[in-house]
Amino acid sequence: MPRLSEVDRHRAFGLFQAGLPISEVFLRMDVNRTTIFRLRQRLHETDTVSDRPRSGRPRCTMQSKDRNLVRNYMNNRFFSASASSRQTKERNNPRKSAKTARRRLSTPGIRARSPYIGPILTQCHRHQLTLWAQEHAAWDRIQWRSVAFIDKSRFCIDHADGRVRVWRRSGERYQADCVREHDRWGGASLMMWGATSYNDRIGPVFSTIEGL
Repeated sequence: MPRLSEVDRHRAFGLFQAGLPISEVFLRMDVNRTTIFRLRQRLHETDTVSDRPRSGRPRCTMQSKDRNLVRNYMNNRFFSASASSRQTKERNNPRKSAKTARRRLSTPGIRARSPYIGPILTQCHRHQLTLWAQEHAAWDRIQWRSVAFIDKSRFCIDHADGRVRVWRRSGERYQADCVREHDRWGGASLMMWGATSYNDRIGPVFSTIEGL
């Protein structure tokens, strides 16, 4: 038996107000007697013919599973949601969907974003960079006029870099386990060079590099 529409509920409500008994109402509405009885009971209890508030569909994962999911992604930031769905079991289903994994991670503010691509840095490199920053933190404008900053970008020619996502919170873009390190040398590529100083700008300059 299909559920009564909102229009039919108000029609039944009008018949109740007219003083008709339940036996007469369900015959006129051509519905089950129990449906009309429950509708009148709801009207007496809530003064409305609308459905009662519902809790919605129950969660397919327990809170302990959700905490374990977040912990796994914090240990492996580049773990894909589809791979997680194949490993994590639901309460009543051996597998959960990748969409469910994304919803559980979005609750603590974790979302998939494009990772920052940075050069491979050892602990020695990081130490030297920190020392350089500390030594130049107090430089004034006159001292910086004699400095030129040079940078380069590499564009792959023989293969695509691919699409990679990292699970992180806002403000974690440059966190060590959220950075995708890669070797800038390897495979045919096009290099673009440029430099800038206080009073001048050089570039861009292009050069082709064959794979090593």
